[in-house]
Amino acid sequence: MDEERIIVRLAEAADVIFAKEITDEMEASAIARGSGIAKRSAGSICEKILAGKAVIAVTNYGNWVGFQYLEVWEQGKFVSNSGLIVSPKYRNAGVATAIKRKIFQLSCDKYPNAHIFSITSGLAIMKLNTALGFEPVTYSEITKDEHFWEGCKSCVNYDVLTGKKKCNCLCTAMLFDPAKVKVAKEVKEEFQLLYH
Repeated sequence: MDEERIIVRLAEAADVIFAKEITDEMEASAIARGSGIAKRSAGSICEKILAGKAVIAVTNYGNWVGFQYLEVWEQGKFVSNSGLIVSPKYRNAGVATAIKRKIFQLSCDKYPNAHIFSITSGLAIMKLNTALGFEPVTYSEITKDEHFWEGCKSCVNYDVLTGKKKCNCLCTAMLFDPAKVKVAKEVKEEFQLLYH
């Protein structure tokens, strides 16, 4: 019998069968952690999958393992990486890292000039983001699109967000600025030319 393998890939239309399982696990995980989370509907997960804006992890036996999606804001100026979730059975096996890298690469490939952001209250996600070049920022540095903030209405901390006029909340905003990466690369190359 074959050993179980985990495959991380762009989600396909057939993966909509996992939408309810994904949203159920997102909600259960938030409750278990005691943290706020914007609730997603199975329909919204299906939309992301069908639009080519999602990454999924499955086993070679067809079991759901993990998921994340991207969303575009302000005509491509910003891209959010959202909804990272891994089934409890597969946690602590590097799946979240593989999914995060894949959605980040998809975001960079599809929207190379966009600022990519993520808001989270989870330390593990902050560490993953930092490893990819994200930096903590104030909320004023990410999208101003009201539709994005409407997604926070189902979070238990929404009163905190609105009480602070959407300037901050319990989540940390993290931003990847492709221009900073390009400048850093150019400086590094210039340094190597000068001193090698």
